Amino acid sequence: MFSAFGLGYRYAMWLTKPPTRRYWRRGWGLFFAPSRIAGNLSRLAALFVVNIVAQRFIEKRSPLRWAAHWCLAWGCVLAAAVTFPLSFGWVHFETAGDALERYQAFVFGLHVFSFDLDSAIAPVVFNVLDISAVLVIAGVTLAMWRRGRDRGALAVQQLGDDLLPLVLLFSVSITGLFLTVSTHLMRGLHFVFLSQLHAVTVIFTLLYLPFGKFFHIFQRPANLGVQYYKQEGADGEQAKCGRCGDAFGSRLQVEDLKTVLAQLGVDQSMPDGSHYQDICPKCRRRLLATNQLDALDGNGFI
Repeated sequence: MFSAFGLGYRYAMWLTKPPTRRYWRRGWGLFFAPSRIAGNLSRLAALFVVNIVAQRFIEKRSPLRWAAHWCLAWGCVLAAAVTFPLSFGWVHFETAGDALERYQAFVFGLHVFSFDLDSAIAPVVFNVLDISAVLVIAGVTLAMWRRGRDRGALAVQQLGDDLLPLVLLFSVSITGLFLTVSTHLMRGLHFVFLSQLHAVTVIFTLLYLPFGKFFHIFQRPANLGVQYYKQEGADGEQAKCGRCGDAFGSRLQVEDLKTVLAQLGVDQSMPDGSHYQDICPKCRRRLLATNQLDALDGNGFI
């Protein structure tokens, strides 16, 4: 409950920031445009597959980073998809009457499927959390390998933001695997202690969710709306520089940027009534050089 409150509070605070709020409202407005809803749904499915399922946006940075992130992400998603429904009673299993060798799976009280204990699917169903733990441990190993060898990562990584999340994920996964080892290989030896240790690691991880790097799990899906914003800007009117007349960006983004700057208390209006954001980057550099020359009376520059 504390973790859920923390996540909700931080998400709400994140949406109160003017830039985020602007993107959020624009994204939903563009998505639900009546004339584009069908195409937007199709595009959403494609974006979900590329950015969420395959996570190709990370692959562009580094194949090793992509492999680590993919294992971590899908190991956690698989574990959450099993653990939370089981904990809340949304999913449960029962034996099929007197047939003790046959199990039935129920979702929200509805019978979904049945399987025999000696079937190929039974080990997968009973060990799905072990599968997710192996994926997470593989992802943690790859991530630690990269962070230990990449000089760029070594220079900027921090214990609380970069290493602690990996340690927590590894702790949850390895203690979960200890439970399986205790059950199948050690005849339940120290199972009570191991289950309590596993519970402690899970609790600390849940408490860390709203405050650390894990929060991007809940931010990332909102980024899909940015793709609609970029597409709308590319298809719409382009902003032209007030000095040279060249197009340099979308009119939608320039006008939204003016609005956000005003909300932040930044006034970039010009004495002649124009706005600094209507100037292209090339002309801004020229203006900077001109102002520097004027400030120094033109001395010291060629």
